[in-house]
Amino acid sequence: MNTPFRLDDHPRRPQPLAPPPDGYFDRLPTEIMARVQPAEQESTAFGWFRALSMPLRTALASVAVLGSFAATFLLNQPDTSVTGARLAHVNLTAVPRTEMVQYLLASDERVSINDLSELPVADQNLVQEYLQASPDEVQAAMDEQPSEINYL
Repeated sequence: MNTPFRLDDHPRRPQPLAPPPDGYFDRLPTEIMARVQPAEQESTAFGWFRALSMPLRTALASVAVLGSFAATFLLNQPDTSVTGARLAHVNLTAVPRTEMVQYLLASDERVSINDLSELPVADQNLVQEYLQASPDEVQAAMDEQPSEINYL
């Protein structure tokens, strides 16, 4: 167990401490600042960047980010081979359907659903070809539909 400590049991120093040297407190701030001065900055690759003001650094960083985004966008543009494939689909739409059917029936290989599903549809406006209805027929079909409004 620790022995109890009592301050009264320990005598004080008989004499007060020595006074500080003359001008000590006047010289103290300059001596501390001399010790705290940063070391000379070594020349690095980004030394010029540290010399810029903060708003200029921020502007330069944002220009670098936007520039890299623009470069990435431009470098990821589709190749001309892709546009050539698109031109092939446009040329394919110029072939009459009867000739296509005859070509597919004449070949020995059968076309499966998977083969057709991999081909992109060149003409997206197929409704006009298959749905040939007059405005009166469309209106009659719309009138036949139930029109209960149950939104809530």
